[in-house]
Amino acid sequence: MAYTIEILVFFMVQETPGLMPSVFGARPVLLMPVALSIALFESEKAAMSFGLLCGLLIDFGMSAVLGFHGLLLAVICFTLGVLAANLIRTNFLTAMLVAVVACGSVLLLQWLFFYVLYSFDSPIYALTEHYLPRFGYTVAFMPIAYYFNRALSIQIRAKEE
Repeated sequence: MAYTIEILVFFMVQETPGLMPSVFGARPVLLMPVALSIALFESEKAAMSFGLLCGLLIDFGMSAVLGFHGLLLAVICFTLGVLAANLIRTNFLTAMLVAVVACGSVLLLQWLFFYVLYSFDSPIYALTEHYLPRFGYTVAFMPIAYYFNRALSIQIRAKEE
């Protein structure tokens, strides 16, 4: 319940015009770091569910193809949930590396499918002027999402015991 409320609040912050300042004309995708940080602290099924929810909300907000971000984030968060439970340590460095790789992959695939494959004029311009600033701004939000969800996870675990 707490994660769902968090996702809805950050979705409203992300989609409210003028609330988040633009950096080089780009606004961040706040739900990506939120989904990734939740996946670091939850089981793979819960991570996949929250990744799917965040991805579908991103699709609604960006007016993208319905399911594009939902599918990508569900797969990434499921994989991250499995890795966090069995292989990697969950710490700040890991969270930042995950954010760079996952956000970079999603935004690069978005650019590839929506600009390059549609044969728009000057896709390199779109990459350098739109997607790279969005990538940097999104990754810069990861520390806030990580520490918020770490504290929330500790509180949830304490109440379960």
